[in-house]
Amino acid sequence: MENCNFTLWAEADRPREKLMNMGRHTLTDAELLAILLRTGANQLTVVELARKLLANCNNDLTELSRLSVKE
Repeated sequence: MENCNFTLWAEADRPREKLMNMGRHTLTDAELLAILLRTGANQLTVVELARKLLANCNNDLTELSRLSVKE
């Protein structure tokens, strides 16, 4: 399991720092979503949570955007 404390991650692996240092084109959809989510849940890092959300929507951001918060 990835370490849940982003301060222990290499700076190049942190989504927000990666965005600022390397630009948005270097981030995956999961990393971009993780920046918006800001925090993980249930022992998942925010990136893991973002990956899980995307996987549940067939990695389709349009499908994800149509879900309600409750879903």
